[in-house]
Amino acid sequence: MPDVFLSMKRLLYLFIFVLLLGSCSEYQKVLKSEDVGVKYRAAESLYKEGKYKKALVLFEQVVPQYRGKPQAERVMYYYSDTYYQLEDYYLAGYQFERFAKSYPNSDKKEEAAYKGAKSYYYLSPRYSLDQEETTKAIEKLQAYINTYPDSENLKEANTLVSELREKKERKAYEVAKQYHHREDYKVAIATFDNYLVDYPGSVYRENVLYYKLESEYLLAIGSYESLVEERLEVALGYYNNYKKYYRTGGEFTQKAEVIGEDIKSRLEQYK
Repeated sequence: MPDVFLSMKRLLYLFIFVLLLGSCSEYQKVLKSEDVGVKYRAAESLYKEGKYKKALVLFEQVVPQYRGKPQAERVMYYYSDTYYQLEDYYLAGYQFERFAKSYPNSDKKEEAAYKGAKSYYYLSPRYSLDQEETTKAIEKLQAYINTYPDSENLKEANTLVSELREKKERKAYEVAKQYHHREDYKVAIATFDNYLVDYPGSVYRENVLYYKLESEYLLAIGSYESLVEERLEVALGYYNNYKKYYRTGGEFTQKAEVIGEDIKSRLEQYK
């Protein structure tokens, strides 16, 4: 019996090998064919089977041949989406934008616009890197939202925009905090001020208010004597502003209290 099973297994492997060989052989024939229609039909078939790499090679060959023809719209959509499925988001975003501009009356225009915008979302790097691509992604998604306010993709698009904006907020917050940690307090305070203007509803608002207070406090107590009182008064204003929003239960409430009490104690000496 074991010999029978072994023989069956070998036959199965041989059958699979022959199928694969035949499949590869057919693909090579299509690649070498001069019939554009044959290549396109094979490309679309491979696309629908999820064999995107092979489909892309064929689409790249046939796309120039179909420009200006009735089939061009269908070909270009599949071509653009093949890049998207392969996660080549630079080219997917570019091709989908071309498609939307070239075929403004297409039934696929909205889908192309969304996938194009979403391609830029996928290109957004982690928060610690330059956020130019993130800014571009926000612009593309917001343009989609404004153009298609009733789209079924609206909820997801808004979620993606919120995620990207938070990433930019975190980047800006981390930059400001680095100035604080490097004891460059004047620059830190100015950067925190700009941050609050740019991101008034930020999830890092409490952190920014606290580190702005701490920066001014440390700047004050490390200053020349002639500047200490004035800077302590400014720090006290920052303390009161923090307490206005986070009187209790804030992440930094206890630390702010310690700084606030010390500021008041030091100011008493001047009175």
